[in-house]
Amino acid sequence: MMTDERTQAPVETQQDHPEEGTAQAPATAPALAGAPAAQEAGDAGSPTANAAAPVAGTPEPAGRQQAGETAQATAAQPSQATAQEAAQAYEKSFARIAPGQIVKARVVQVDPNEVLVDIGYKSEAVIPKEHLSHVPVSDPSQVVHVGDEIYVTILKMEEGESGNVIVSKKRADAVRAWDHLVELKKQGGTLQAVVRERVKGGLLVDVGVRGFVPASHVSADYIEDLDSLVGKQMTFKILELEEDRRNVVLSHKLVEQEEREQARQKLLETLEPGQIVEGEVKRLTSFGAFVDLGYGLEGLLHISEMAYSRVRHPSDILKEGDKIKVMILHVDREARRISLGLKQTLPDPWDTITQKYQVGQIVTGEVTRVVDFGAFVKLEDGIEGLVHISQLAPHRVAKASDVVQPGQQVPVKILNIDTEAHRVSLSIREAMPKEPEGEKPQRPDAGRERHAQADEKASASREETPQPPANDGSHFSLGDVVNIGRLLEEKEKAGKQ
Repeated sequence: MMTDERTQAPVETQQDHPEEGTAQAPATAPALAGAPAAQEAGDAGSPTANAAAPVAGTPEPAGRQQAGETAQATAAQPSQATAQEAAQAYEKSFARIAPGQIVKARVVQVDPNEVLVDIGYKSEAVIPKEHLSHVPVSDPSQVVHVGDEIYVTILKMEEGESGNVIVSKKRADAVRAWDHLVELKKQGGTLQAVVRERVKGGLLVDVGVRGFVPASHVSADYIEDLDSLVGKQMTFKILELEEDRRNVVLSHKLVEQEEREQARQKLLETLEPGQIVEGEVKRLTSFGAFVDLGYGLEGLLHISEMAYSRVRHPSDILKEGDKIKVMILHVDREARRISLGLKQTLPDPWDTITQKYQVGQIVTGEVTRVVDFGAFVKLEDGIEGLVHISQLAPHRVAKASDVVQPGQQVPVKILNIDTEAHRVSLSIREAMPKEPEGEKPQRPDAGRERHAQADEKASASREETPQPPANDGSHFSLGDVVNIGRLLEEKEKAGKQ
């Protein structure tokens, strides 16, 4: 600190306050500008003002002159503090990173062996190929693409201004994914992942950590070639989480089952009696067929509802895998039972029977069944008529099977048609040609009777005893001896009786 030689007043210099530097320079101008005002104040009788005011023509005090020179020199040189502040601001413009830190990154370049990402640092960070995923990666472009935003973990920072920063997507994914997986399993939610590899017993997927899908949980349906799923994105539910080993067991089958259950319920709510829907025959039984109406929702097509004519077995009409149209007959939503009909989707032959057949008409039909009271004859699919046992033949018939057999083609005459009851009365006897008057109609077994009578006559003639030829008793023939022996045997038998 210095003093004014005239007033002995202390004068502060820049050396006394070096830290203020240029801050003192602007203050000089206002102090000098206030000199006239101080003079006026001195004229008003202020001794302090008179003492401090410089006299015109008086040399400038040495301290004040030195302060002015210092201010000019400071203004002429760049401020060292300003340069330091600029450098600090430049450094602050980059992200502060440290090994182990997880940061957000943007993919800027994908190479065969590495991926470059922008993490907001001085230089781009490098992800080695082996740090892209938890499953082996042959081509990094299968995992990431330019423009993707991902998270990475800082592994190490090489020394030097141009040193590379090595980061790992695999490690960041593992840290971030595990907590998400735990929460997802609690909620029973689903996640999407790409199948990376086919391994023994199932598939490997990348969900941030190693995910395994057993072959039994790949699909609700049988898939012969699991390799066809590699590279495809699928939806999974979490079966198991092994925290110690960081393994995840997933299932796509459960997702499909839940989706189908929802679809089945929705379909069940829309079905109404009278609707005609398409389905696929899944199973055949002795009493009918089960038809899949969609999403695994099955209905029963009873054998009696398959055709208008009698069906011996469902396999006579359908086979597994057939696509058919059926009518909804009944729906029990609580028990999930659906009754179906096939014949209801076909034209009813009884609607046009009177246009095809008339009473008195003689047609040919096929015997389908033989019963105690007659036989059923099919005129066409859906129309069968009954031939009563009294109408099977012109003569009395004890058993219908003595006259006709199933599968036999016979001519029949239509006696009556009842469209309401769906009944047709037929006659084989009336369809036979009329015999001429005076001739007795011959029974079907008349030939057999004639043959039997002829056999009886021949047998009787052979048993008749031949008469011995007339002779004088002087000799006997061989026939006489035989006849005498036969007569003796008959006499002996008569005596015993």
